[in-house]
Amino acid sequence: MPQLIDILGMLGAGVLLYAYAMLSMRKMSGDSLAYQLLNLGGAIALMINSAAHLAWPSALLNLVWCGIGILAVWRLVVARPWKRQV
Repeated sequence: MPQLIDILGMLGAGVLLYAYAMLSMRKMSGDSLAYQLLNLGGAIALMINSAAHLAWPSALLNLVWCGIGILAVWRLVVARPWKRQV
């Protein structure tokens, strides 16, 4: 199980770095659903990894990051559906 938690953490870090790279290279928009979902998924994975390793400052940071991600996804999906591209 510890190895699975470590793999999850590495995947989460990779997903966050990928999303940031795509945003920085203007291949993805910061207000796109894809970017927000990548950010949320990476934060969830890192939150689980941090909590499993008792790294509470990192776990708390990623918990807040998840909250921001959930709010952003909610706003994109529920509050402003007319701005989504099909």
